[in-house]
Formats: sequence, C-alpha cells, structure tokens
Amino acid sequence: MFGFGRKKETIEKDCAVKILGSGCAKCEELEAETRKALAESGLPVEIEHVHDFKRIAQYGVMQTPALVINGKVAFSGKVLKKEEIKPYLQTLGTSDGSIA
Repeated sequence: MFGFGRKKETIEKDCAVKILGSGCAKCEELEAETRKALAESGLPVEIEHVHDFKRIAQYGVMQTPALVINGKVAFSGKVLKKEEIKPYLQTLGTSDGSIA
C-alpha cells in the first residue's frame, strides 16, 4: 500500500557502466578515463553518470567517485587511469560479473 516494510528499490541494471558522484572534477575525470578505456577496448557501451545521492546510497557507496559495472561497485573513492580501469571492463557482458 504505502511501501512500508519493503526492501529498498532494486538497483537497476539496464546500463552496464555507471559513474557515481556529484559531478565534481574527480567524478568528471573518472568518467573521461572510463570513456577512454571503453574506446580502446572497442566496447560500445554507454556510461550513465548518477548524481542523485539517494541512488548512490543504494549501492552502499560512502566515497565518490565510484565506478559500477554490471550493477556491482568496482571501486570507489579514487580516480583510476584508463589502464587501471580496463581489467574491470572485462566483466561486461558476463551474467555473474566474473572476468571473461
């Protein structure tokens, strides 16, 4: 009826790659490095940048920026370079999130 006692909304998995963060310089830098890593890996994946803190909290993230792949937090609280991001991208397209 009112949703009392229900679990939090499930985290949507329609977008395989998400950047979680307020839109600060570090968040934008992580998005840019992720785009470079995707381009070099030849993966035609769109990135969703999540700014809503309620949605960010659903992932259990306490520090931003964070990178989410296939609905799972890959890392948070730091900006990685494209070469450091590429291994995480290997999980794209696998149903269990394991490295292909």
